[in-house]
Order: sequence, then C-alpha cells, then structure tokens
Amino acid sequence: MRRVRSGLGLVRRRRKAIAGAAILLVAVVWGPVVYFNLSTRGVRYDLAKTPINSIPEKRVAIVFGAGVLPGGKPTPYLKWRITTAADLYKAGRVHKLLVTGDNGTKHYNEPVAMRKLAESLGVKPGDIVLDYAGFNTYDSCYRAHAIFGVKGAVLISQGYHLPRAVVTCDHLGVKSVGVDALHSGRDFTVSYIVREWASTDKAVFQLIFKPKPTALGKPEKF
Repeated sequence: MRRVRSGLGLVRRRRKAIAGAAILLVAVVWGPVVYFNLSTRGVRYDLAKTPINSIPEKRVAIVFGAGVLPGGKPTPYLKWRITTAADLYKAGRVHKLLVTGDNGTKHYNEPVAMRKLAESLGVKPGDIVLDYAGFNTYDSCYRAHAIFGVKGAVLISQGYHLPRAVVTCDHLGVKSVGVDALHSGRDFTVSYIVREWASTDKAVFQLIFKPKPTALGKPEKF
C-alpha cells in the first residue's frame, strides 16, 4: 500500500512539474508577444479604418525592407510598404523617407529597389535617404537613431511586424507610431507568425543588453 501511495505521489509531482514547465514555456513564448501588442495598441494605425489625415504627422517615415525578387523588383510585401509610405508623403503626414534594408552583396540591394519604387510613386529623390545596413529590425532602429539622428518616426510595415518594430525603435531612442501597409490583404502566413514569435522573444534580449548593430559608421545628415 505504501508503495502504491508513493507511486501515486510521484505521478502527481511529475504532472505538476510538467504543467509548471508548460505554463513557463507559454509565458516565455507568448509573454513578450502579448506585451508588445498591448503596449503599442494605441499607436498603431490601419489606413483601411483610419483617415490618412488622422495619422500623427512626423518628419520621417522609416520603411523596413521586405525582400527583392530576382532582377531587383520589390516583393509584394515591400511594394505595399513603399506604396503606403508614398501615400503618407503625398498627404503631408511625413516629409522624408528612410528606406532601410539589406545590401549584403552587390547583387542584392533592398534600399535601391525601395528608392526606385518610391520615386516612381511621386516621392522626390531628395526626400529619400537610404540605409544600406538595415539587416533586421533591431539594426534598422538602432541605426535610425545613431547614424541618421532620427528621434521620432512613422514606422511602415505589415501589421504582424509593427508591435515589435514600435517597441524596438522606442527603446532605441526613436519615438514611433506604426502604420499597417495598405493593400496587403491577408498580410501573414503561419510561417511569418511563427518567425515573429521567435523574433519578438529575441528582441527582448536585444533591448535588455543593447548590442551594437551588425554595422555602424559615421553619422549622416538627414
């Protein structure tokens, strides 16, 4: 009988340990995602629901890279971001575009593709600044403040990415609001959401320890 009771006690302790580990895992994975979403809810805008003239006016819009196709054409995600930026620019809600993306090789250049599209949509060349070392969200926000001296901005990306972008830029000296890219339709897939969960958890450690970005350089006038 004692052995049976001892065995049942061991089973209960194991179940409690498993339940505790599961709760901890959920908290670690979901906690930052929930916090980032709730803490930025009041500063994220969807132009499908919000008149463009209601977007807070900022001098700078930061447009994050989202890939280029063979031949240098923007992906649909990137095209939607630049289109939204151009709409805000023409409405007078922003006055300069900082297009930030990956130019890791001479054959892959997001910022140039972004500039060409922005110009074709009516943004003046002199109002577009290129950040060639925006390899990820953290690097883009860090460099926006440290290299280009940006202290406030409208961030333009898809809705799933905006909470992390706004929190990251805020913690790195760029007071931000976010605008969901227009014409995006269903702006996520399962793989994007899973990747965003992992990136959000990673962002917590980046913002605690604040490592240097992949590349820095001398400050540039903006």
